[in-house]
Amino acid sequence: MQRLRLSRSSKNITISSLSSSISSSLPASSIQSSAAKSFSSSSSRSKNVVLVDGCRIPFTLAGSVYGNYLAVDLGRLALKGLLTKTALDPSTIDYLYYGTVIQETRTSNIAREAAFGAGIPVSVPSNTVTMACISANQAITTGAEKIISGQADIIVAGGVETFSDVPIRFSRPIRQRLIGLPKAMKKGPMGALGLLKGLSLKDLAPEAPAIANYTTGEVMGHSSDRLAAKFGVSRADQDELAVRSHLNAAKAHAEGLYKDEIIPVDGKVTENGIKGDSSVEKVSKLSPAFIKPHGTHTAANSSFLTDGASAVLIMSEEKALQLGYKPKAYIRNWSYVGVDPFEELLLGPTIATEKVLKNMKLKLSDIGVVEFHEAFAGQVLANIAAMGSDKFAKERFASGIPVGQMDFSKMNTCGGSLALGHPFGATGARLVTTAANRLQRENQRFALLTACADGGLAHACILERYDNK
Repeated sequence: MQRLRLSRSSKNITISSLSSSISSSLPASSIQSSAAKSFSSSSSRSKNVVLVDGCRIPFTLAGSVYGNYLAVDLGRLALKGLLTKTALDPSTIDYLYYGTVIQETRTSNIAREAAFGAGIPVSVPSNTVTMACISANQAITTGAEKIISGQADIIVAGGVETFSDVPIRFSRPIRQRLIGLPKAMKKGPMGALGLLKGLSLKDLAPEAPAIANYTTGEVMGHSSDRLAAKFGVSRADQDELAVRSHLNAAKAHAEGLYKDEIIPVDGKVTENGIKGDSSVEKVSKLSPAFIKPHGTHTAANSSFLTDGASAVLIMSEEKALQLGYKPKAYIRNWSYVGVDPFEELLLGPTIATEKVLKNMKLKLSDIGVVEFHEAFAGQVLANIAAMGSDKFAKERFASGIPVGQMDFSKMNTCGGSLALGHPFGATGARLVTTAANRLQRENQRFALLTACADGGLAHACILERYDNK
């Protein structure tokens, strides 16, 4: 395999000659198939869904800045920030969808609770969406479907996650006994003591939320490590992609490219997971984090536990123009897919991307902006290898045509999840917002955003720049 190379004089990276192997996948559905051209003249404005704007609070390392905040607090801050930024009258919102993964039982419908805190009226219905790492993506596209069906014009969507305050439970044997305590107490102290019968010391250990997949029992890092090996992705390639992500993120912040996206919290916009002084020499010294001692995934080339929240405002085009907004992008086409969680847990972005490009009659080379969720560097590079593989295409796609070769000069130019972090429920809205802003700033026509998720799920979406100048 040819090394992935990063030139000191150029921000472009190329990758080639990656081998592939094949397994099965499940079909996906998508919406709004159309030709690769501007749709404004051929579609009813009321059926066009536009992204008006989006924002996020700073994404930070778990256990740092937001240690005293609940998830609902972070969601409130993002939603309030969006309302302030867009000067939207909250009473005009038709519906709110909000994503999260690790749910606190007291705020199980965190969408509703965060909405209250943000000043959104009680008359605005809201519900929480859970789809692992693509929860916010699902929140956004569910809102888009509501607009397309004519049931709404104004949707707020996004997501939140905190790892600084996760729900920790008693073990199941302890929970069972606590549930039975009121009945046992009727028999007196001896009845209560009887509940202790059969307990072992290990039953006293608390249970934190599991990061292992329930069906496979495997942590995503293990699966990604195997996937990278399957596609011939080296440790050196992964480390170089991780360093690129940090350098691009640091540069984007220094140049103010995130100034329009991040809502200050306590007066600060710092995202403290970014390492602007990162280098391949430094990260290459780290030991494997999952498959030891010969794995290729480390703490540096894997996304870290992150606290954060995000929000976006989407509307029908007609309503947005009526209210005087200048949209940033059309949300044109999206797809969700499922693949085998045992063998291809994180390979879904390739399948989902093939779907949306086919639906839009586009080629990967037609895409000017790419935002690719970086759960692990190995996962990203394995998908890119599959996208460019003739063998993979012939065995997996009806057309037999590969997705295409990724142009790294278009991908994650402002950094990705490896540097910015990955609050599970919030990342999708970050991807959409950054992609739309890049379309406007770089004067590109189409953007692709894609992401994998636990359970063998994945998402891809096509945005089109809105010409509002």
